Amino acid sequence: MNLDFLGTLQRTGMCGELRAENAGQDVVLMGWVNRRRDHGGLIFLDLRDRSGITQVVVDEKVTAAHAKADAARPEYVVAVKGRVRRRGEGLQNPNMPTGEIEVVASELLLLNEAKTPPFSPAEDAIANEEVRLKYRYLDLRRTEMQANFALRSRVAMAIRNYLVGEGFLEIETPFMTRSTPEGARDYLVPSRIHAGSFYALPQSPQIFKQILMVSGFDRYFQIARCFRDEDLRADRQPEFTQIDLEMSFPQMDTIFRVAEGFLTAAFDAAGIQLAPPFVRMTYDEAIHNYGIDKPDMRLPAMVDLSDVLTQQLRETLKIEQGLPVLALVIPKTGRLSGTARKALQSEVRHHFGDTGLDSLDLDRLAMSPNQVFQLLAGQIVSRVHLELERFCGDEDLTDATVIVVTPKLGTPALWNYDPQWIYKRVGALRLELGAKFADKHKLFEQTHTAADFKFAWVTDFPMYEWNEETKTWDAAHHPFTSPHEDDIRAGRLTNDKGAVRALAYDVVLNGTELGSGSIRIHRKDVQAEIFRSLGMTDAEAHERFGFFLDALEYGTPPHGGIALGLDRIVMILAGATSLREVIAFPKTAKAIDLMVDAPTPVSDLQLRDLHLRIATRS
Repeated sequence: MNLDFLGTLQRTGMCGELRAENAGQDVVLMGWVNRRRDHGGLIFLDLRDRSGITQVVVDEKVTAAHAKADAARPEYVVAVKGRVRRRGEGLQNPNMPTGEIEVVASELLLLNEAKTPPFSPAEDAIANEEVRLKYRYLDLRRTEMQANFALRSRVAMAIRNYLVGEGFLEIETPFMTRSTPEGARDYLVPSRIHAGSFYALPQSPQIFKQILMVSGFDRYFQIARCFRDEDLRADRQPEFTQIDLEMSFPQMDTIFRVAEGFLTAAFDAAGIQLAPPFVRMTYDEAIHNYGIDKPDMRLPAMVDLSDVLTQQLRETLKIEQGLPVLALVIPKTGRLSGTARKALQSEVRHHFGDTGLDSLDLDRLAMSPNQVFQLLAGQIVSRVHLELERFCGDEDLTDATVIVVTPKLGTPALWNYDPQWIYKRVGALRLELGAKFADKHKLFEQTHTAADFKFAWVTDFPMYEWNEETKTWDAAHHPFTSPHEDDIRAGRLTNDKGAVRALAYDVVLNGTELGSGSIRIHRKDVQAEIFRSLGMTDAEAHERFGFFLDALEYGTPPHGGIALGLDRIVMILAGATSLREVIAFPKTAKAIDLMVDAPTPVSDLQLRDLHLRIATRS
């Protein structure tokens, strides 16, 4: 096949831009053949670029152009010169932005041919994700993927513009730094010049952005690439992008306002108008009301009925004293049949297994000849209705499903008298039932309005978490997070670590953590005490963080910040179900790049230059 050269030809616009008012104009379009239809004397080419598709008509009277259109196949790259005209009556396509017009070709250039692709970018969906990732350059041509990355670009720009307008400076921090292992494993980079030494790729810019506050920059941000060698999960990427910021002299409210501001700008770029401020709750309130520190507020909160049940009622109903009795309410499920209620009761008991938790049959209580039980059922219904009314207005309780969960008498070893354990277990059931009824009863209908997006701030997380394996206290957030001043003054860092609250916070959307941050430690004495409280000797702390401890001695201001996952925000805005839909060149769940076939072994010469030798495990 004879291909054409582009020469000096320049396109006049994009394929998706033409409208009825452009009729009569001469245009030059370039792109890929999306589809080709041969009607004998006329050949129709759907010409595609990232802006959209325009129909091109090639008449056999234009001999040279018609011959090339006859040779063209899907994914060939072509250039078209022609005139825009309105389509005839009844031939318009209301499903295409360019559906009122077509371009009548006077000249057609074949700029490049294409092999028959393993799948067509014209397809709406391709089932085999591995094939999509192997031929990612074809997958990215699809309209859906082009839209995702146009959205990502707009969102990133909106965030950048907002933060610059708030006085933040965009500053890049190093990709190659020292390894300070915490949380996930570092990706290590061996040094050729310094034998036996390694750089690490950053899990976050945490220390560097704090150093920038020491340096007096006051407000920093970065749309930062980060790397974590984590255990594999279905939808987690080893490299990801976060919106990272830090500011000096902030109150927590200041950081919340800024984060709400750039999230509002980001969502506005997707056509969604948010209305901050977001709901705020402490970690303890989140656990007590939702059973999780990432509350999904598209479902009503759990209702604590503990004060409704007297000691005598607990004894009669065989409910453990002093532990919470919780009700779940799932709206819009309608009145369940007797068979459905029994099946649900069985499902609930299966969920709890041998945990020692059980559920009350509210209908049986209400129909009991015992007036005390009838009264109890009425009190429970009244309390649950208050929550339902708060959540979605004056909705009839008969249109909802109510589950009352109780800790059974005599099985304390299972929860060790820990109320939080019960809240969390019941919270997991709340989410499970929500997911069960979601599709069938349209609990989470997506109208792409602000009402779909339930944001919350969760604050006052525990400073430490107990590591049962090592029998030590670990930092729940990271060791640069400041404890509450009251807890420092009360000596809890040494005497009662489990009660220490961190000045840490998460922003949550529809049950997904979008990001987390904290007010940082800005005094060396407090930072050293935190390291010691984590079992680190002063020598170990200096070995790992000496440069940072030194910096704290040179007038470090109070500071704090936050980091939010850009990939996840765009995924939610795009309505995608996987991060791989909004990351241009992602890895698989096994951390493999199928397109470039990475990771791969390297040559002995490369290993020798890096002073490395591969040792096989026995």
